[in-house]
Amino acid sequence: MSLRRYVRRRAGWIRGIAGVAAASTLVAGVVVGAPSVPAGTGGAAQAGADALAGSRVVVRRTGFGIPHVLAASYRDVGFGVGYAIAEDNLCGLADDILTVSGQRARFLGADATTPEGVNNLDSDIYHAAVNRSGVLEAALAQPEPLGPSAAARDIVAGYAAGVNRYLAKHPVAGLSDPTCRGAAWVRPITALDVWRRINEIVTLNGGAAFAQEIATAAPPAAGQARMAAPSSRHPVGLLGRGIGSNGWAIGRDATADGTGMLLANPHLPWLPAERFYQMQMTIPGQLDVSGATVFGLPVVAVGHTDGVAWTHTTSTVAPDTLTELSLAPADPTRYLVDGKARSMRRQQITVQVRDAHGVHPVSRTLYRTPDGPVLAVPGLLDWSADIAYVLHDANAGNVRAVDQWLAFNRSQSLADLRAAQRRHNGLPWVNTLAVERSGTVLYNDVQVVPAVSDALADRCATAQSGPLFQATRLVVLDGSRSDCGWGTDPSSVVPGLFGPASLPSLTRTDFVANSNDSPWLTNPAAPLTAFPRIVGDVGTERSLRTRLGLDMIADRVAGTDGFGPPGFTLDTLQATMLGDRNLGAELAKPAVAALCAGTATLPDSAGVPVDVRSACTVLTGWDGRATVGDHGAVLWREFFNRAIAAAGADIWRTPFDPARPLTTPRDLNTDRIEVRTALADAVEAVTAAHLPLDAPIDAAQRYQSIGLGGCTQAEGCFNAIEPPGGLDPNGHYPDVAFGTSFLMATQLTAAGPRTRTLLLYSESGNPASPHFLDQTELYAAGQWVTERFTRVEIATDPALRVEVLDPR
Repeated sequence: MSLRRYVRRRAGWIRGIAGVAAASTLVAGVVVGAPSVPAGTGGAAQAGADALAGSRVVVRRTGFGIPHVLAASYRDVGFGVGYAIAEDNLCGLADDILTVSGQRARFLGADATTPEGVNNLDSDIYHAAVNRSGVLEAALAQPEPLGPSAAARDIVAGYAAGVNRYLAKHPVAGLSDPTCRGAAWVRPITALDVWRRINEIVTLNGGAAFAQEIATAAPPAAGQARMAAPSSRHPVGLLGRGIGSNGWAIGRDATADGTGMLLANPHLPWLPAERFYQMQMTIPGQLDVSGATVFGLPVVAVGHTDGVAWTHTTSTVAPDTLTELSLAPADPTRYLVDGKARSMRRQQITVQVRDAHGVHPVSRTLYRTPDGPVLAVPGLLDWSADIAYVLHDANAGNVRAVDQWLAFNRSQSLADLRAAQRRHNGLPWVNTLAVERSGTVLYNDVQVVPAVSDALADRCATAQSGPLFQATRLVVLDGSRSDCGWGTDPSSVVPGLFGPASLPSLTRTDFVANSNDSPWLTNPAAPLTAFPRIVGDVGTERSLRTRLGLDMIADRVAGTDGFGPPGFTLDTLQATMLGDRNLGAELAKPAVAALCAGTATLPDSAGVPVDVRSACTVLTGWDGRATVGDHGAVLWREFFNRAIAAAGADIWRTPFDPARPLTTPRDLNTDRIEVRTALADAVEAVTAAHLPLDAPIDAAQRYQSIGLGGCTQAEGCFNAIEPPGGLDPNGHYPDVAFGTSFLMATQLTAAGPRTRTLLLYSESGNPASPHFLDQTELYAAGQWVTERFTRVEIATDPALRVEVLDPR
């Protein structure tokens, strides 16, 4: 930066901050200048921080209600974020706090469920057990880096205080949101409540995923026989729920002008517990980051600074293991280690439950060992007379995650990100994809991973280890041997975990990509293979979504996708993302056309002939995309998903070939009766739903009555939009429940970041808010939000509203 440009920018920062300080009595709706300060601005930035210190927190809202919080300290920026999210999503956040407090049954009854479908009583028992285990408090008592830094403690405390300030100004009885207006369970929160919510977030792919199985685990009756684990079972955890993400980091060799770009496309449930919230946080000279986070996490989880952008995808790593206990004869609550009996620790858990007669206590006894809680999954992980299983969750008490993301939020380069990972090693259950302004890109799976080498897993395997790993991807270790605990890694800051040096990493200048498969084909030109199987597999079939994503990148780099000359631009990155290609259709439609050429009727699953001629006309004429108004996508979904469910991998005539992982399997096998009956059944299903056979996807796929494009992961779609059920008699799928959530396309240029975003379910969960569905409507129209990041961009937004808060 030239001296003249530096002086101009310094003067602008000081004027902006002075304006904020002078505006302490301004009300919402008045434009207040506010700085956007990159790292390393020396005295000017410090002068700005001094001007703000002890005075005001400014919440600037640009179009679509997106908050940009300006403050002088970590506590104050946390205060502004807490206030803003309470203003938009108090009921959702309060519901999350109710859950982690273990009080759902007290207020909502035992028979109701959490938004994720867990019985309230079981949820309360689990969370009460976690809260009384002392695991979180022990972690909070540790010095940094094992425990939180002063900045992390401050931002969490400020977040709680900001939520409480909103509640003080807007009493529960008068809330605008009918979802929780007047609810007794909406209350002021504490910093410990926020830490408990963070602990739930980091264990979503561990203990929290097994809440019901932990809460209901009980020793067997005397004499009960051992039950063998089945040979196959759908996986558990986040990936087992069909949840994932897409992430691309595009380097200078793959962009039209040699810049770096990032596509963030996380897929999480459209429910409060995992819902994203978009925001910007600025502390002059220390922090300037924009992106999105989940309720209760007061840092940006997916986002960008001036110099670096990053996103995450759900990893194939199992961040926990199972300890198989060999139980002592005649007492299933005692287990053997090196031939000596030890007693499980009993936890007497009592929670309050509301029913028709009032509120009364309900107690259960849970059991745990030093590794963690005993759990039971009927038919899979049975607690029998001689065997039990313990979940050893590496993320339990992982408070380092806050500092890990906070360090990302301050980063300006890939070197900064790597340093943050080495220091904290705290990311839970996610891969990282990132790009810096130079156009260098990074993929790594540096996260919380138990240090279980293949040699350790083999040496400590039990008879159940193989079947259970295939069923759940959880490594099972023999708990009867004291030498079968987690190993050690000198590169890890946490005993028992793999350190960054032992986990997959790839740096390139063309691209890295991940769609929830293992690290193997992050970039097919440089396969990653040197990692233990607890991280993922090599040489196995990739998902249709992974294959489609890599194909989309290759087509864009070559300029063969119809979007113009070779190489990514910001516009073509957006167009590629929302092109709504359906790889299942692309692979299968030729065979369907051949089948249709000589077919008038096909038998349904009951053997009844069905006329498929009109359906064949629709499918052969359909362009294979799931965009709004594209006729035929509903019929295809009903056909293809039925065929996959019935025939599995046998749906394809050409099987998977490890030597051709990006083009196999392929070629629909229409000789299989399951495929033929699936088409007939699909015709009947669409007709029974009173839809025309050529109905576009948005006629049936909706959220809050707004028709949406996009299609399911099972179909082979990149832009995953997932209703949680089939067509109803009115021709509608249930409201979309998960899939593409927050979209961010960022280009890092010499002049600063250029970013387009989209929060598909919108910023607010309050039906009375103008920002309840505004971005949902934007998505339905195929449009994006142009991000406001710099002081000038924010100040010149015609929709700007400003609220100045005193956090003291």
